[in-house]
Amino acid sequence: MDARDATREEMAMSPWASLKLYRKAVIWSFIFSCSVLMDGFDSGLLSAFIAFPAFQKKFGNPVGDGTYQLTAAWQLGLSNGAKVGMIIGLFFAGFFTERFGCRPTMIVGHALMISFIFIPFFAGNIQTLLAGEILQGIPWGIFQTLTTQYACEVAPIELRYYLTTWTNAQWLWGDLLSTVSLRGLLQVKSQWAYRGAFALQWFWPVPILACCFFAPESPWWLVRKGRTEDALESVKRLTQKSAGDETARKTVQMMVHTVALERKGRDGNGRFLDMFKKENIRRTEITCLTWMVQSLCGAGLLNYGVYFFEQAGLSTGDSFDMQIGLDCMGLLGTLVAWFTMKWFGRRGLFVGSLWVMVVMFCIIGFMGIPPSTNKGASWAAGALLIFSKFVFDSGVGPVVYSLVSEIPSARERAFTIVFARICYNTCQIWVGELISYQLNPTEWHWREFSAFFWAGSALLCSLWVYFRVPETKSRSFAELDVLFAKKIPARQFSKTEVDPFEQDVNTEGVHFVH
Repeated sequence: MDARDATREEMAMSPWASLKLYRKAVIWSFIFSCSVLMDGFDSGLLSAFIAFPAFQKKFGNPVGDGTYQLTAAWQLGLSNGAKVGMIIGLFFAGFFTERFGCRPTMIVGHALMISFIFIPFFAGNIQTLLAGEILQGIPWGIFQTLTTQYACEVAPIELRYYLTTWTNAQWLWGDLLSTVSLRGLLQVKSQWAYRGAFALQWFWPVPILACCFFAPESPWWLVRKGRTEDALESVKRLTQKSAGDETARKTVQMMVHTVALERKGRDGNGRFLDMFKKENIRRTEITCLTWMVQSLCGAGLLNYGVYFFEQAGLSTGDSFDMQIGLDCMGLLGTLVAWFTMKWFGRRGLFVGSLWVMVVMFCIIGFMGIPPSTNKGASWAAGALLIFSKFVFDSGVGPVVYSLVSEIPSARERAFTIVFARICYNTCQIWVGELISYQLNPTEWHWREFSAFFWAGSALLCSLWVYFRVPETKSRSFAELDVLFAKKIPARQFSKTEVDPFEQDVNTEGVHFVH
């Protein structure tokens, strides 16, 4: 069978051989993932602005020592406003992607982003800024899931992990660029200190939008719509000419078989509510909670790095310098994860990094015992937070992007990833509120002690991951379908042999390529 042959050939390829054959797929995935770099840049601006003097003076209130602070309520309002917009964008992305495909959805997202940047750029008060953050959140929500879905659907098995986890690296690149930009603008005292940063947001969407017009559509989406001839052309555009038409035809046959296998006993394409049906509920639970773990394990504390460092006793300049170190260590961690995954797998990296984070957060908490005037303790806490960022991005951070794209069925992938990200953003609203109160000097002012709370949360997350998250390394989508259908326990996935081609499937409505 061509589908069986294509699966075996794909699984037998090394990452290097896959890269040579699917070079074009890597390039297109990289272009799409630059949307997340833009998201990271924009989100990084918002997180850092609360510690940015010119921004604080314009939108904050005096606190009595000659400085200004945004109230905890407005910190939450700006952050949560963006997340509300993201949730709206995610709903839009789920239905629009399933109806029209990845490429048109990405084009619409970037067109909206170009328009909405004008609002925060010209904002004269914090209420207008809030409206701008809500509207910008809509295209951010589109980018957050579409890039991951596209990466996993254009990549062969051995490149899936690298392309999906690169999404995490792109987010870190964006965050790093925003921090460097703001660090360079610290000495600017006028409103252009923050308006200049807002203007930089226009740098990203215009070239990405132009490229998207020429991008190939996801072949998996085309197969799900019964457009196998178009899927064949898409695969040809994603592979080298040296592969030949026969390889492309077999690859599409493999997709057809997988889609038909998932449709067995069901009718039509996936629908939003199908992810909650008995045959899908386990996969939905794992996908949603996997993404929520990324928030609940204490990553929110890492995302408030500049503000955390300031409240721990460092100057604004030193805090931004530490944030740059934080982002660089995150990037290094993601690159390290590319190599360590070969030995530890997705599941091993996920659990192991959570356990190390528990230890690191406990140590950071103890650094809060000396008074904030003790600069040695403040620098030590900052250094430990930077190392915690390295640990997070060598495990939890990138692995989550791989798992959430691999766990759902091809039939329900778009809706499941979108719903999981909605759960994540909803969780982030709660986490952001909690951290704002933990760190704000006008509220609880826990400083380093807040790390104790997140150590306990990370420990609970690690227990859930250990018992519920399966290993997906080197598994085809069809194999994962069979493993979930047979209700194999998570800890047995890597040891269980399955043959997705041992049963006949009904291919009615899904036309084979000849």
